Amino acid sequence: MAIQDVSQEAIAKPVHAATMSGEDDIVGRGVKEGAELFRVWFNELSTVAENGGGAAYVFVMGSMNEILKTFDMPVSFPEVNALQTAIRRVSRDYLNEAEDYGYSPDICGYVKADVAMQLAGGKHPMGTIPKPSIAVLTNACNTYIKWAEIWERLHKTPSYTMDIPGTRCFGDKSQPGSDDFKFEAKYVLGQIKELIELCEQVNGVKFDIDKFREVLGYANRMSDKWDKIIKLNANNPAMFNALTDGTVYLGMANGFRGTKEGAEYFDRLHEEMVYRAENDIGIRLKGEDGPYEMDQQFRLAFVGVPCYPIFSSFNNMFTDWGGVFVTSSYLWFASGGTCAGTQYDLDNPLESFAEGQLLMIREAMDSMFNQAYSMREAAENFNLDGVVYHPIKSCRTVSTGLADQRRYVSEELGLPTLFFESDLMDPQVVSEAQMKNRADAFFEGLISRRQQAAG
Repeated sequence: MAIQDVSQEAIAKPVHAATMSGEDDIVGRGVKEGAELFRVWFNELSTVAENGGGAAYVFVMGSMNEILKTFDMPVSFPEVNALQTAIRRVSRDYLNEAEDYGYSPDICGYVKADVAMQLAGGKHPMGTIPKPSIAVLTNACNTYIKWAEIWERLHKTPSYTMDIPGTRCFGDKSQPGSDDFKFEAKYVLGQIKELIELCEQVNGVKFDIDKFREVLGYANRMSDKWDKIIKLNANNPAMFNALTDGTVYLGMANGFRGTKEGAEYFDRLHEEMVYRAENDIGIRLKGEDGPYEMDQQFRLAFVGVPCYPIFSSFNNMFTDWGGVFVTSSYLWFASGGTCAGTQYDLDNPLESFAEGQLLMIREAMDSMFNQAYSMREAAENFNLDGVVYHPIKSCRTVSTGLADQRRYVSEELGLPTLFFESDLMDPQVVSEAQMKNRADAFFEGLISRRQQAAG
């Protein structure tokens, strides 16, 4: 493995203390502040639970967070709750409880972790999750619908399903201004008005259109900066790792959308990325002797969902070779398309919100089902060296069709690809050693390809 040894040696570039002293306040603060706000979010949910209150249960693709924040409703994301159990290496305990209760080993791991939490009174590694007072979902994932039915049975929870018209086939997407788009937006608007009526019934307060405008204003600030941050990562060196840092940013984009805290966070995160780009400051890793600047040898795109049971070591399989994920389909669909930069018209808040949801949720769905074509654009914009595909055992929505899409990227774009399967929750189906061997072989191929190109 002499090639790997040379690669790792090149990566380890210490950052001098003098260099760091003037940058400590800005470089890396996005991850630190995001993690702290994330803890605050869970603490607030725990307080709600302890006081006997409930929360709106929503999903990352189409949370309708702007509506719920207008009603000052605490919001809980079951997907986010579930993945935290995997990151903290206790997911198998939750999965066992759900499977003992009767749920199949083959269904979504997120669902089973949530079921176990519900049966345990909301017990969670980061506190206590309140019971659902209302469930809001879309058709972006077929599992969402059955998942909400579980809460209906357990807690008699009222739920509302938003039916979002998706892209019928590639190249046949209705565009703003067209008659089809107007019809679709009107259809979504009617559902939004029904959701507002349901929220009024659940909360006992009337919808405040002026407060809604304020919430949309905060969401606009977040979307604008979120879009710019993703585009800035086309810089060389890349400023953040789309797999690891990106997961923190996703948590903020979901949980704090439509809030002053969320808008200010993304303002500051954008400021950090601009500073990094202007000063050629890339990704800093932690070493035994302190932080060091990563020598980014390979620019990669990630397709799928991260392997949360071994989240850190999974990422190290790539960073150890100088591989950095500069973009990811996950940033798109797990943010519900909110990274697309869509702006609401505050003079027409409800109509504009309906149009925005149609655009963003459709983008989220396209990032999963039509991502082979988006990879062509990503390859050009981000100067990709390769694409990593990570289908997962318990999520067919994300994983279906990835083998065919990989073939398109390999044959049509000529990009090297890595394809390996594990799971987003269950450590029992994750073979770290096998995955590392395949990752090593992938990078050896990239090095050989680069050497041949150099002559």
